[in-house]
Amino acid sequence: MDAARIVEQTKNWIKEVVIGCNFCPFAARELRLDSIHYQVEPSIKRQNCLRAMIQECVRLDNTPGIATTLLIFPNAFARWVDYLDLAARAEKNLRQKGYEGIYQVASFHPLYEFAGAPVRDAANYTNRSIYPMLHLLREEQMEKSLLHYPHPESIPDRNILFAREKGEAYMKSLRDQCL
Repeated sequence: MDAARIVEQTKNWIKEVVIGCNFCPFAARELRLDSIHYQVEPSIKRQNCLRAMIQECVRLDNTPGIATTLLIFPNAFARWVDYLDLAARAEKNLRQKGYEGIYQVASFHPLYEFAGAPVRDAANYTNRSIYPMLHLLREEQMEKSLLHYPHPESIPDRNILFAREKGEAYMKSLRDQCL
């Protein structure tokens, strides 16, 4: 599948799931401003994918008009355990390259599971994407956005409640329609 199609599907997921379910109250603004960068990394090698993440940090350094980046891995990390290893190494790389406190990584994966949650818990769909991806966010921008949002600590609980009320079948169908 070509990168343009993968980006189109990811944008559909952002519109229909992330914004449509209000999982991230800040995403609609960034989508409207076209300040989200989508980067498809075709490699299946972890080192190449980690290198791509650092390249995206450099892009963010050099392009202030990009608010956030979604680094999409359509060919790699199909297994949740492999993705967890990538995410841990990504965090480590951010620290090693001096990006801790500048950027943070959010995790999205088709098989995302909250620690201790049952596999079939609809709440997992708050982070279940259509492809494995790393979401790079500017920490300074997030801090500013959170100042204008009442009780930001309630966002995860609200999202979990919403997903559970809708149910696993609904959440899976909504996500899968983006493909």
